[in-house]
Amino acid sequence: MDPHRPWFVIAGGGTGGHLYPGLSVMNAIRRGRPDVDVTVFGTPRMIDQTLVEPRGFELVKQDVLPFTLKPWRWPTFLAAWSRSRRAARRRFVKRRPAAVLGLGGYAAGPPVVAAARLKIPTAIFNPDAVPGRANRWMGSRVNEVYVQWEATEDHFPRARAIYCTGCPIRPEFESADRSRAVKKLKLDPAKHTLLITGASQGARSINLAVVELMDVLAAATDWQVVHLTGPSDLELCRNEYKTAGVDARSIAFTERMPDCMAAADLVISRAGASTLAEITAMRLPSILMPYPHDRRKHQLANAHVLADENAAELVIDTNDPKQNAAALKAVLIPLMRSQQHRQRLSRAVASLGRLDAADVMARRLLELAGLTP
Repeated sequence: MDPHRPWFVIAGGGTGGHLYPGLSVMNAIRRGRPDVDVTVFGTPRMIDQTLVEPRGFELVKQDVLPFTLKPWRWPTFLAAWSRSRRAARRRFVKRRPAAVLGLGGYAAGPPVVAAARLKIPTAIFNPDAVPGRANRWMGSRVNEVYVQWEATEDHFPRARAIYCTGCPIRPEFESADRSRAVKKLKLDPAKHTLLITGASQGARSINLAVVELMDVLAAATDWQVVHLTGPSDLELCRNEYKTAGVDARSIAFTERMPDCMAAADLVISRAGASTLAEITAMRLPSILMPYPHDRRKHQLANAHVLADENAAELVIDTNDPKQNAAALKAVLIPLMRSQQHRQRLSRAVASLGRLDAADVMARRLLELAGLTP
């Protein structure tokens, strides 16, 4: 990297939901300023390497660990957090970033704090309806806060500046086309498509609930399924679909989510912030099953943003396959049978989508850094 070029840092990783928005913003910056360098301060997880390095960005695998509520593990957490902050500070002293953007999650904190203490322009992005502990703490320490939903602004009363930008999604979503997507995925263009996704790691409770509904899916002969299972349940789901005679494509993970959503007529999904940004931008009717094990229920709050506007159906994940299947069946069958029902949800969700979020955040960061597009 050329030390004379503007250098942007994004901090965060560990999941596609954390990384994709930041990568989209950096791509938007590069469209206007191709002279910039980009480094991602992420995690050692394979998803970071898979998403970052093919885009030509530098990846720094931090030593930081997730926060734990177990007090006897706090010394280990704090030691790793301090090492990561000091390592980021050394890099920033050697070469000063134009701006640092935190993406949330445990990997975002050390670089953002190091940059703020060095008076480097800093911002954080909070895509969830209700911010987590780390983002609430950092919200008053950075120059700007970006949020996906207007309702989130009230959770940052001490922020210096806050902007409702929407959640950046990849530009491939804007250009995605149903007919091309169906062909790429080798789907039947005459059938409706049900997309089932648990995000990049899959969702076992959704997978097991769907397994209980093979009779419903087999009876719906005018539908086909694309199921992103995650790696752990890939073979299980493939075998169940094959045994039941369901027309299905089971995939562990794909970066072709724009094609998957472009081909979809209905989605069953978790309620991660990035996934909801994609669903709203693509105007898709959906059944949301928020992740149930988060003590702060972030995904449930996200899902309510849509459900409260009658823009999605909400099914509470009890982590019991039979109970989940019964609740899912009650909303899935009417939606599969009624195009009008799906269209009502699609019209409602369209008002919540933002296709320009990456460009909006890119302009804000360039202005914060004192640069012009």
